[in-house]
Amino acid sequence: CQEQEQTVCQVKDSHESAMNVNEDSVSRRPGDTNKVCLYFIIAILGVLLVFALATIMVLVVQRTQSVPLLFSSGNTFEDYLTILQQVPAKRPAAYMRVYSAANSSKLSLVEKGICEAMQCQSHELVIREKGIYLIFCHLNFHFPNCSKSPIDLKIELLVNGRVDRQTLSTLCAAESCQEKTFKTLLQLHLTRLGVEDRISVTLNHPEFLNDVSLPNENVLGVLRYS
Repeated sequence: CQEQEQTVCQVKDSHESAMNVNEDSVSRRPGDTNKVCLYFIIAILGVLLVFALATIMVLVVQRTQSVPLLFSSGNTFEDYLTILQQVPAKRPAAYMRVYSAANSSKLSLVEKGICEAMQCQSHELVIREKGIYLIFCHLNFHFPNCSKSPIDLKIELLVNGRVDRQTLSTLCAAESCQEKTFKTLLQLHLTRLGVEDRISVTLNHPEFLNDVSLPNENVLGVLRYS
C-alpha cells in the first residue's frame, strides 16, 4: 500500500510539474512575441527615417545645383562672372557692367560681360525665352563732398518701361557724414517675364554712381530661374 501511495504521489507531482512548465511557457510566449514585434517596428521606422533623410539631401543638392548661390563668393564683377559661367548650358543669362551716361537717369550697358540666349542692347536687356527670372543690380556710389542734408538714393528696375521694383536708401546725414562717403546697394527681384520683355535700371542721382574708382562694381544681371 505504501508503494502504491508513493507511485500515485510521484505521478501527481510529475503532472503538476508539467502543468507549471506549460503555464510558464504560455505566459512567456506573448511577451516574447511583443518584443519581436517592437524590434521589427523600430527597425522599419529606422529604415524609413534614413530613406527620408537621404531623399531630403538629394533634393537639397539638386536645388543647389539648379540655382547657383549668386552672392556667396563675393561682390566683385569677376566673382559674379565666375558664378554665372557655372549656370547649366542653354539657360538664358546676362551679366553686364553698367555706367551712368550723360544727362540720363537710365544706366547704360557695357559690351563686356555675359549675354546668353537674350539680347543686350545699349540700355536694355531683352528677354527671348519666357519664364521666371532673377534680376539683380549691384551699384556702388561715391559722395566726394559731405552734404549737410540727407540724400535719398532710389534704384528702379524697369520692365517694359514701367517700374517693377524700387529701392530707396537715405544716407549722408549731417551727424554721420564724413569727408568722403561710399555706399553699396544691392537689389534683387524675382519675376515672370515673357518674350520681348525689356529690363533696364534708372537712378534718381546717377551723378553719384562710382564710375571712376570702382567701375566693375556696378552690374546688372538676369538669370532664368525656371
